Order: sequence, then C-alpha cells, then structure tokens
Amino acid sequence: MPPWLAVAAGGALGALGRYGLSAWLAPWSAGRFPFATLAANVLGCALIGVLHVLIVERALLPAIWRESLMIGVLGAFTTFSTFSIDTLGLWQNHQPLLAIANAVANMTLCLAAAAAAMALTRLSL
Repeated sequence: MPPWLAVAAGGALGALGRYGLSAWLAPWSAGRFPFATLAANVLGCALIGVLHVLIVERALLPAIWRESLMIGVLGAFTTFSTFSIDTLGLWQNHQPLLAIANAVANMTLCLAAAAAAMALTRLSL
C-alpha cells in the first residue's frame, strides 16, 4: 500500500473516532470546559507513545503502520487546532482561568500520557 493511501485510510478512521468521542462527551463539554478536546489529545498522546515504541524503537510492527496509525489515525483524532480555538473562545468569553486551565491541562496531561505510555510499553516488552 502506498504511504499516502495508508495516511488517508488512517485519517478517515481517526476523524470518525474524533467525531464519536465529541458526540459522546458533548453533554459534559457544551458551553463549559472542552473535555472532548482534552480527552482526544490525552488519549492520542498515550497511544502515540505506545506506537512509537512498538513501531519506531522496537520495529515490532511494519513501518507502514507508522503512516497509517501515527500520522493518519492519530493525526486526525487529536486536534491542536480545536484546542487552540477552544482556549481562545474561553478567553474571549471572559473565562481566563478556564482558558489557562485548558492550556495547562492539555500540555501537562498530553506530555505525561505520552511519556507514561512509552515507559509502560518499554517495560512490558
């Protein structure tokens, strides 16, 4: 399979997953803290940590899975652009503390999720 097709197929699956997660978490996110975006970003960072170890570091999965899963699926599933607009929206709606909390939560939890997932995956192999 050509890499561009692997990315496209993975991207379609990631976008559907992102849509499903947003729909599922909509009751908790509407007009308040953007939990769906935070959940997508943290989950995506944990998954990319696992995949990095399996594909890049250990070569336990074929390299084509990097394009399909890491670039395609997780590229479409996680969303820095939505995080940005959510944070700006909170700020512009005079909720600076929630805007700052969202920025800090995304950065802290996403980095921690990726690091923890990589460490746990390394330990389990």
